[in-house]
Amino acid sequence: MGKSTAAQLLRSQSIPVVDTDDLARQVVEPGQPALAEIQEKFGSEMIGPNGQLRREALAQRVFSDDAARQTLENILHPRIRQLWRAQVAEWKAQLPLPRGEGRVRAAQSRALAVVIIPLLFETKAQDEFDATVCLACSAATQQQRLLARGWSLEQIRQRLRAQWPVEQKMALADFVVWTEAGLDVHAAQLARIILYINSASDGESLE
Repeated sequence: MGKSTAAQLLRSQSIPVVDTDDLARQVVEPGQPALAEIQEKFGSEMIGPNGQLRREALAQRVFSDDAARQTLENILHPRIRQLWRAQVAEWKAQLPLPRGEGRVRAAQSRALAVVIIPLLFETKAQDEFDATVCLACSAATQQQRLLARGWSLEQIRQRLRAQWPVEQKMALADFVVWTEAGLDVHAAQLARIILYINSASDGESLE
């Protein structure tokens, strides 16, 4: 849908970003409790000879079995949420102190930060943020992009079945960035959203 591109554009403007896809990889590194729990629930065949998670094998298992996918989500999602909450708390701690009775202005250093959560609405995390942005494109473009990454049509179908329809996410989000066009259009949409949030926040810090 364009989340990685959006993250790059935001970071290029010195806006702090944490991507929960990165956190998901972090929590299953060798030695992490989540990896041990995955091995316990799904079997030792999910762990490679090097001690690393066999991601493709696990994906094949969970995306063809709703109960297995729910088990995996129960292992991963609380740990991932704990990590991004900690990052948000760290960002807030770095904000300048309010002057007098006024609030910190959003234009000041590190007053705007972003958490990228592919399953934001599915995990009911949206209420923890001041604003939500949905990155979206047509189904045809999404399929084309995923095929270019080496995904099969069956893999695409399984993953989409595990998520809410993008139209539902667009309806719930405060802002939508349509990523069909080129990078300049993508960047312009994000810039307008950032400008609006900074202008409308009246000094209130936003995640």
